[in-house]
Amino acid sequence: MLDAQQKATDLFDEVARRGIIAAGESEQAIGDRIRDLANDMFGTTKHWHKRIVRSGPHTLFPYKENPPDRVLEHDDIAFVDFGPIFEEFEADLGRTYVLGEDPGKLRLAADLPVVFEAGRRYFAEQPDITGAQLHAEIARLAREAGWTLGGTGHAGHLVGEFPHEKIDAAEIESYIAPGNTTPMRRTDRAGRVCHWILEVHLVDSARGFGGFHEQLLDLG
Repeated sequence: MLDAQQKATDLFDEVARRGIIAAGESEQAIGDRIRDLANDMFGTTKHWHKRIVRSGPHTLFPYKENPPDRVLEHDDIAFVDFGPIFEEFEADLGRTYVLGEDPGKLRLAADLPVVFEAGRRYFAEQPDITGAQLHAEIARLAREAGWTLGGTGHAGHLVGEFPHEKIDAAEIESYIAPGNTTPMRRTDRAGRVCHWILEVHLVDSARGFGGFHEQLLDLG
């Protein structure tokens, strides 16, 4: 999984280097270019979840929504959430990009990895932590930074060999969510150690934008 995540990180670094996320480009076109770049770099043809490129007001929407295609504007904010599969292991990486110099958008983008790392430290310091407890801490960190926690009521999920949906299916124990009172450090039904993706979706509802950052929580 660490190797899969590194490849996904290399992919997003190359996306930034090539300036693929740019004003005047549509979300769909950007997503297609990233997909093609992943195929060129790694021969990746499978993704375990839909490819997401969201910009402007679309960055407020949770994963399950499917807003219409939108063209990025100057001084915009956008995030990318891809789940490529490398050698049957899932990667799940989300990153935020700011076009222009809007101070609020730049601050949100800068706060995302800070909140993520604070959540990771909290997880590391709590041996018996539950999904509900970590979700509450991520929400607290978001408020402390001056943002609202977005999303669909969870802040991450199990990850592993493709497809991770088979690990406890869609039960609440598979998510970093208020209703998950089971310890996160455990084994699954097959006796494998559970590994987690932490998602941080911060939003500014008043100004109508958000950002997203996700990667492995408990490895690396």
